[in-house]
Amino acid sequence: MIQGKIVKALSGFYDVMADGEVYTCKGRGLFRKKKITPLVGDHVEIELEHDGTGTIVNINERTNEFVRPPIANIDQAIIVSSAVEPEFNPLLLDRFLVLVEHKDIRPLIVLTKEDITTDEQLQQLNDYSKTYKSIGYDVLIVSKVMDDLRDKIMPYLSNRLSVIAGQSGVGKSTLLNQLDERLNIETADISKSLGRGKHTTRHVELYSIGDGYVADTPGFSSLDFDEIDLEELRFCFPEFLGYQDDCKFRGCLHINEPKCAVKSAVEDGDIPDFRYQHYENFYEEIKSRKPRY
Repeated sequence: MIQGKIVKALSGFYDVMADGEVYTCKGRGLFRKKKITPLVGDHVEIELEHDGTGTIVNINERTNEFVRPPIANIDQAIIVSSAVEPEFNPLLLDRFLVLVEHKDIRPLIVLTKEDITTDEQLQQLNDYSKTYKSIGYDVLIVSKVMDDLRDKIMPYLSNRLSVIAGQSGVGKSTLLNQLDERLNIETADISKSLGRGKHTTRHVELYSIGDGYVADTPGFSSLDFDEIDLEELRFCFPEFLGYQDDCKFRGCLHINEPKCAVKSAVEDGDIPDFRYQHYENFYEEIKSRKPRY
């Protein structure tokens, strides 16, 4: 048996990178019986057949996983958000951030299409960039052409498995093509009526770029918080963490409790007001979620 990583999954077949070679493999029948699905990003053991194909016989324990898109062991989420076409949406960006924070995945925010903004839009983009940087996030602002993208983003890819996330049409596939022109991933124009791009990515695949792997996926088709409990949400906002020990009540949810240090920090301008509003929105969304049985 040899150790490898699944780099592509399509129609029940898995491409496994092992010792510098890619082997087309199938999963053991036992996986189906146990309802275990091998995922792109999985560290696996394979047995090779005489014809050069292989069988996945074991899947190592995962550090994290997503169901939609189906991928495991993600180190970093590159969250792409455009300044225009589609218009910058901080609420949507914060949904992505909460989802990856909950999985303990490092986020990198990439704001695109800087070159086609108005002066007012660019000022707004810079203001948001400063806010997210003050929280502790890495933020890159790049142009639509992205000539400087490789130099800006390559240091963040080294020795990591990164997934690209973001609203359809913000330039995720364009970003990958700029990183490595050999990929030639299909891109689609923005739909003028809907203000969003058509989905062009059909399966999950890892690309070796620099010293790391980047996943081109169909994106997060589900942006709900099904896996997040009310008690967990507050930990998905890093700027809350330095204040919540000063709340009067241990386990304070920062909503209706008196003498809440987080709400005081919002009033004092130390926590961005729009971030706290989004926290309240997400809290109510999770609170009103129908129970699962």
